[in-house]
Amino acid sequence: MSHNQQQFKYSTGVVAYPVFFVLLIWIVFWLQVRFFPAIKTFGVYPQKLEGLSGIFFSPFIHADIQHLYHNSIPLFILSVALFYFYRRISWKVILYGIVLSGLITWIIGRPSNHIGASGLIYVLVSFIFFKGVFAKHFRLVALSLLIIFLYGSMIWYVFPVKEGMSWEGHLGGLISGLLFAIIFRKSVAKPERYVWQQPDYNEDNDPFLKHFDEDGNFIEIIEPEIEDELPSEDNQSDVTYTFKENKD
Repeated sequence: MSHNQQQFKYSTGVVAYPVFFVLLIWIVFWLQVRFFPAIKTFGVYPQKLEGLSGIFFSPFIHADIQHLYHNSIPLFILSVALFYFYRRISWKVILYGIVLSGLITWIIGRPSNHIGASGLIYVLVSFIFFKGVFAKHFRLVALSLLIIFLYGSMIWYVFPVKEGMSWEGHLGGLISGLLFAIIFRKSVAKPERYVWQQPDYNEDNDPFLKHFDEDGNFIEIIEPEIEDELPSEDNQSDVTYTFKENKD
């Protein structure tokens, strides 16, 4: 596979997976409204064994079209950022994030039906922000600042400031994202180092610097060193000539 084909496949996956995920929650909502209204009851119900199944189902279930719409846009944007910058661990963050944030919600939540993808959204916001901070790479730090600019106000909703909102799910997502940023810290992209930044760099062996003399003047043609022109002793060979007398 050529480099262009690999790049196209990578770029396609960055957008295709988030589109598929958002489309899936819309399909579930359509099934809920059209055929199976009971789907809404399959959320996380804290401290109840039957409520554990909601850990896996709740991110795909929404109360109404407004709830679904408000979650769809940030979920898509954050998923694209996740797959673009952290492709190798993106599915781990999503799948483990759903499980861990849901489990935290089940432990600390009020006795109510907790549904919606907002818990996963908080996982992505938290992970991308803290991951960029830990990376100390200018591109990832810039991404973290952008996330704070877009979704920084979400931090207030990890507290019980609004009636009917699952702040427990938001808090569980925030904690989960922070934990994953710490666990996967070895996967942080390291900035590329130039040749002259390497510890074993020797400017005398740099072919580019050889084009400049001691005064900094550019030399178009570099004369080879005398040692390079002369054959080494190892490459020298002895030649023996044998003369035969002519008896005629």
